[in-house]
Amino acid sequence: MMNDMMTRFELLQPTDLPGALDLLARHGADAWPLAGGYDSFDWFKNRGKEPAVVIDLEGVEELRGVREVQGGDDAGGSGGIEIGAMTTLATIESDPIIRSRYALLADAAADVASPQIRNAGTIGGNVCQDTRCWYYRYGMACYRAGGNTCYAGAPGAMNREHAIFGADRCVAVTPSDVAPALVALDAGMVMRSVRRERVVPAAEFFMPPGVDITRMTVLEPGELLTAIRIPGRWAGADFRFEKVADRKTWDFALVSVAAAVRVNGGGAIEDGRIVAGAVECVPRRLTEVEAFIRGRPRDEETAEAAGELAVSGADPLDYNHFKIPLLRNLVKRAVRG
Repeated sequence: MMNDMMTRFELLQPTDLPGALDLLARHGADAWPLAGGYDSFDWFKNRGKEPAVVIDLEGVEELRGVREVQGGDDAGGSGGIEIGAMTTLATIESDPIIRSRYALLADAAADVASPQIRNAGTIGGNVCQDTRCWYYRYGMACYRAGGNTCYAGAPGAMNREHAIFGADRCVAVTPSDVAPALVALDAGMVMRSVRRERVVPAAEFFMPPGVDITRMTVLEPGELLTAIRIPGRWAGADFRFEKVADRKTWDFALVSVAAAVRVNGGGAIEDGRIVAGAVECVPRRLTEVEAFIRGRPRDEETAEAAGELAVSGADPLDYNHFKIPLLRNLVKRAVRG
């Protein structure tokens, strides 16, 4: 299972984006793109992944920075921003544009791991990291690893951190803290290969296990996540990000909720986006809750009903029943404001 020695690989360090994409195309499935490295090095040391080639993206300056963009929806919308995939989480946490317009993302980035990790970890690496399920990561032949069972879903298994919604063979959850915030902000994920560029909504970027259990995202071989575009439509909304974990630093979420809400002058909710993390294999957008709260007063009665609606249909495992009241309460607090 666990080891402390990496297998041999060839390290390639491109200095521009075309060079990085060319290397990805040339080496195909043998290549592993390296961002901050915190997830990658775990895989290498545990020998769960043994790439022949590692493509270090550290020197690709085009993949860094926060930029304002103008134009249509493909450019992020008027007043939107574009974030390079290699931008560190610490930069996102403190960037004045993100902090003033999209504090939801800044707050989510600030809750990732520890300051040391946020100074090296990147937003692209955070959303592309593989699941943290220990059965899968430490060599068990589960469905996600090509086997024919889910060890975490078995009776008596260690599944305290796993899904309570939408499990399809695999019950592992996406570990990204910033993913729910990006879905709530209607972000667009920009992916490039040597052949094309495509943009998909953040809500469609994460791969449900029922579609393809071997991937966590829709990235295809040879593709690289190069940027994240956030439109201006949610800029300046009333934001709330709340993450509950066993420890304040380092730990992954047990449950998290990202919310963007707009309220009119009369105190009624005009619109909202509410997304839960760590309760499903992908970030779970609570569309029924969003529809329910639209047009209602932002008060305790609305919040109570929204919390109950958020947990409708939950199917907990042996040791994660606590996620139901936890999600209910986090949604209530997000709606109540």
